[in-house]
Amino acid sequence: MSKKDKELTGKQKAALLLISLGPEVSASVYKHLTEEEIERLTLEISSVKKVESNVKEEIIEEFHNIALAQDYITQGGIGYAKTVLEKALGVEQAQTIINRLTSSLQVRPFDFARRADPSQIFNFIQNEHPQTIALILSYLEAGQAGVILSSLPQEVQADIAKRIAVMESTSPEVISEIESVLERKLSSTVTQDYTETGGIDAVVEVLNGVDRQTEKTILDALEIQ
Repeated sequence: MSKKDKELTGKQKAALLLISLGPEVSASVYKHLTEEEIERLTLEISSVKKVESNVKEEIIEEFHNIALAQDYITQGGIGYAKTVLEKALGVEQAQTIINRLTSSLQVRPFDFARRADPSQIFNFIQNEHPQTIALILSYLEAGQAGVILSSLPQEVQADIAKRIAVMESTSPEVISEIESVLERKLSSTVTQDYTETGGIDAVVEVLNGVDRQTEKTILDALEIQ
């Protein structure tokens, strides 16, 4: 990617992409946008006087790579997409694309785990540090997290629930490392900036998925802490 391409904003790249794809394709894309998005893009397109051929090629290639990454994520999760992209594009460019998808396109980490059976996840994380368990549970579906939390020893349930409640931002590097380890462990059983999670709402959702006795035990323990 050229230095000039790196300096372009996302809106400018979108405008240049539509210009490069031509009016028919652009018209099809417009059908999926809001009026405000169409207004902004049209304004951006109208300000473009000339598109250099090398910039056009690089933007189309970048869009193509992002589309491929999105498809790889659907097939086997972020870890799988990252592995394939690293082989095709190199580590640095692969990480750039994954980061952009995770933040801009709001791809949630641990997507592969949300397709797994809770008992499978429990088997692999039950002996992990409570903070690691809390992080993983905060990204799972509430029902999954509730089942796993119910299966953990009573003495750690309240601690993990509290950690989810006070969790704020976790660095992408830490999330990616934990995600990769869990994905490797689940690979034989699962069909193939900073990310915020946790909080009081997350705990409420998780507790909605546990059995009544577990919920009472956790709430009682939290009251006395």
